[in-house]
Amino acid sequence: MKKHLVILVIILALVPLTFRPLVSLAQDRYADLQNFSKVLNLIQQYYVEETDMKKLIYGAIKGMLRELDPHTNFMPPDIFKDFESETSGEFGGLGIEISVQNGVLTIISPIEDTPAWHAGIKPGDKIIAVDGKSTKGLSLVEASQLMRGKRGSKIILKIVREKEDQPRDITIVRGQVKVRSVKYTDLQNGFAYTRITSFIENTARDLEAAIEKHKAKNNGKIEGLLIDLRRNPGGLLDQAVKVSDMFLKEGVIVSTIGRDKKQKEVTMASKKGAYTEVPVVILINEYSASASEIVSGALQDNKRALIVGARSFGKGSVQSVIKLGDGSGLKLTVARYYTPSGISIQAEGIKPDIEIEEVDVEAFTKAINKSKGPREKDMVGHLRGDREKDSEEGASDSKESDAAFAWWKDVGSKLDGPMSDKEKLFKNDYQAYQAFAYLRAMKTFKQIK
Repeated sequence: MKKHLVILVIILALVPLTFRPLVSLAQDRYADLQNFSKVLNLIQQYYVEETDMKKLIYGAIKGMLRELDPHTNFMPPDIFKDFESETSGEFGGLGIEISVQNGVLTIISPIEDTPAWHAGIKPGDKIIAVDGKSTKGLSLVEASQLMRGKRGSKIILKIVREKEDQPRDITIVRGQVKVRSVKYTDLQNGFAYTRITSFIENTARDLEAAIEKHKAKNNGKIEGLLIDLRRNPGGLLDQAVKVSDMFLKEGVIVSTIGRDKKQKEVTMASKKGAYTEVPVVILINEYSASASEIVSGALQDNKRALIVGARSFGKGSVQSVIKLGDGSGLKLTVARYYTPSGISIQAEGIKPDIEIEEVDVEAFTKAINKSKGPREKDMVGHLRGDREKDSEEGASDSKESDAAFAWWKDVGSKLDGPMSDKEKLFKNDYQAYQAFAYLRAMKTFKQIK
């Protein structure tokens, strides 16, 4: 034993000083792996019941990854198979993007026109139980698996919603989720509105098709484009790059930097953008995440779009998906995203050029009406004014109250003539209406120049 120890000391002495830390690190890792192997063997031999080796190893991997960030996950074969199908835009389930915030399962956004969307799930809802089972301590992958089920089956989510004292149960019927990534509305006079709900494999192609459709309806022209990325949870990086590239003549789109700061990957514009002269306004909010933040940051830093709304979510990390030998998969965070100006998106988000707060129509109208104080004419038996008439007084009061918000709720009939699709879009959406106002202003300023 002493002889072996002497030989080890001599070998370490011969190792160059710069390599000694590596030798020490390897020894530490070997010792830790010995402990793991020993515990595994002890469980197999002496645990009170027979154990499944694969289940133990999978559990060990999951526990190890919990020490990292919420987006690094291990996926057993059955879950990984479902994961591979999700980026195609059609998959079974609920249609929600989830995250773990402060240890609580939180909804980033329900995807439009999905079962969760129609059931009334809202961004920011916190899921504390699924079918009566607590979500405490669950990883994203485990939570996703818990919520999956057969098409047509019901699931009950117990959620906590902001400004509500008690949790509420929301029942959702699982369905085949067909994601429609791009939605288009003609805003008349050459202006177009496109809403990108998520970035899936056909997003860039669908956006181009929507723009070309608009141009065909407007003699080959497009005066301005409003891109709505609110509640967009993200998706595929390559689609975010392709969408950004459509509007750029040149410049950086996004950079990724991993552990080695010197190994910086920079994605540049291809200089083949088809819409580099089109005025663009992008609308974001606190639930715009990941790929939607890459597009916003790219067009903002390259001075190609005005970003309006609220600061975005701040999901700026890069995950690589590795398929393992037994059909399982590892989703591993390997880098951070940076905007062209070198700002990290992670935990910071994209700050809009112009902030536009979201306004609740009903609450705002009630606040206006509530703020009206008593007047002389409200007093019983008041001395009437010369122009006051009983019949007109009642009618005018009603009109005044109903018109408190008419400038917004009836904008569809005031902007460029009546257009039902546009009226539906703007009727109860103050942020979109204001964003469109800025888009029209950009066009006016461009004409002045």
